[in-house]
Order: sequence, then C-alpha cells, then structure tokens
Amino acid sequence: MPLLVLNSGILENYFDRQFELRYFEMNKFGETSPTTILTLLEEAAADHCYSIEHSLYDLIDKNVGWVLLSGVMQMDRYPSYKEKITIRTWLSSYSSIRGIRENIIYDEQNNIIGKSRGLWVFFDIERRRPIQIFDEIKEKWSFYSKESISQDITKKIPAIDTASSLKKFKVNRYDTDMNNHVSNIRYLQWLMETIPEEIADNYYLHSIDGRFIAEAQYGDTVVSLTKQENKDSYIHTIKTQGNNKVCATANTVWKRKENRLIA
Repeated sequence: MPLLVLNSGILENYFDRQFELRYFEMNKFGETSPTTILTLLEEAAADHCYSIEHSLYDLIDKNVGWVLLSGVMQMDRYPSYKEKITIRTWLSSYSSIRGIRENIIYDEQNNIIGKSRGLWVFFDIERRRPIQIFDEIKEKWSFYSKESISQDITKKIPAIDTASSLKKFKVNRYDTDMNNHVSNIRYLQWLMETIPEEIADNYYLHSIDGRFIAEAQYGDTVVSLTKQENKDSYIHTIKTQGNNKVCATANTVWKRKENRLIA
C-alpha cells in the first residue's frame, strides 16, 4: 500500500501523523532517543483518538483511559535532528475491553525505519479495572487486520531476581501520567539507565519487548535490574523495593552502530 504523507490525517484504514525531530529530543550522538520514539508513538495514538472526537482529555473527564499492557518496538535506525518522519498507526484487532495498535515509522524517502505494536486495555481509572470500550469509539475507529510485526506480545516474560547491573529510583510526581500511575516511557528510561556504558555508547537499541504487570505509585522506590542474556541481548525487571512487586519485565536487543541503515 503506497504511503500518503500528511501532517495529520485519517485515511481509510489507518491514521498518519508527521513529526519533525527537535533538538531536545536528541541524545548525545545527535540521534533521536528510544524514549522519544516511544513518546511520538503515543502522541500519534493520542491524535488518532482526537481525530474521532474521543481525545484522552475527553475520556479522562469520564474517568476512563487507555493503559498499555504489553508491546514491542523495533528500530532499524533512529532519525536525526530536523528529520521528518511519519508514523502510521491503526487497530489490527480488538475485543470488548482491549485492542492491538500497530505502528510503522517512515522516513522522508518512504523507507520503513521502525515498527511497533502494543496491547492496550480500556480502563476505569477510579475503580482500577478494565471496562468495555465505548460503542461510539469502535464505530469510528479505522480498522486494518494487517500486523506491523508478527510477534506474540501476550507471551509472559519471566522476571529476574539477580542482575549484573542494578539501579534504584524514587517515583516522583512527574513520573506519573494522567491515569495516576508511572508512565511506560519512564520504565524505558529506568531500563536504559542500567545498560552498560560500553553498550550504550557503541550500540543502539534495536528492539524492546516489554510487559507491564503492576502499577508503581508516587512515593515508591523502584529497582531496575538488568542481566546480560547473550552477547547483544539483555533481560530486565523493574520491581518496587520492600515488597518486591514486579511492575514490568522486558527483553532488549542491541546492534553495533556501524551496522545501522544510513538515511
């Protein structure tokens, strides 16, 4: 299917959103950081909600929202300063309470540079439990059965108890999102902090497969554990200190920078 680049627009089966990368979204190498990419993916999803007149703020007024349960992101390269990218997003399947959102990231030459998919649940914020998706949302949302990545994002990722690298973080007020729990972007940042410096400086995050298991709250201390699995892959667990409640687990794969695609 040909790419139609729009600043923001809804097509028959999917929604496209274009972004121009900004200085503060870069890492020290002048490339977009993984957390920025995850942020832009969520921004595209939020704009998709807005386009059908069910913005996240409209939903929060009704005390409901979307919560990410699991997801995978794969990047062949990270865009640079002032580069324009287009994120194409759509729903590939959904049930009464949850849906799978697919994403493809294109550069200005219409090359695919990244993909992701996530399992989202419709959530009652006050009661802290899933609820049925509103009928008017399902009626208005575009639907396309194609998958961006053929990967099972419901399979359990076991937690680890021992680590080669470990760091602790205090959950501050600005670590939480509008659903009153720690945002998944913050979990990625805590995970990245435990990656060995030699890997962080000479490799790039090619893929991350994550599961969000329990909520961390404002005031908690979380422990981020990382253990090398193979030469270029790691397994991760984030848990709360004290009760050892597992909040998230993940697998990451890293590739040497010289192996990246050049824009």
